Amino acid sequence: MQRARLDIDATDRKLLGALQNNARLTSGELAQLAHLSQSPSWRRVRRLEEGGAIAGYHARLDRKVLGYGVLAFVMVGIDHQNDSSSVAFEQAVMAIPEVVLFHGISGPEDFVLVVVARDLEAYSALLQTRLHRLPGVRHVHTYFSLQQFKGDLGALPIPAG
Repeated sequence: MQRARLDIDATDRKLLGALQNNARLTSGELAQLAHLSQSPSWRRVRRLEEGGAIAGYHARLDRKVLGYGVLAFVMVGIDHQNDSSSVAFEQAVMAIPEVVLFHGISGPEDFVLVVVARDLEAYSALLQTRLHRLPGVRHVHTYFSLQQFKGDLGALPIPAG
């Protein structure tokens, strides 16, 4: 279900920008940044949460510090694009913790996966044992990130031990 677009004014934009940069700001700090008293600031943040503009609060983890030295963009084409094969493929991908972003796309490929791995050997093992064996996979093309300039990943898997 898609939500209606929320009317956002300059004060809301200040609050959203501040929270996006630091979700740990107190309601008093947010109010001060938005030039409001605490109660109106809190009500605005609550409205932004309820309206879906704020989808959640998360800690942004550093993949390299967690031991994920490889970031790959994996383009996947599947054999059939009917409901049952797409659902099976989607469910199987959702079960792979190393897939941190997953989109259906337009163009010659059907999906793009953003995958993290400890190193090239670990990525190769993941490719052979999981990605190539996904339901309906016709082909897989991998592009490795050499340098990141902007953007955050989705939720990273927390490495064991």
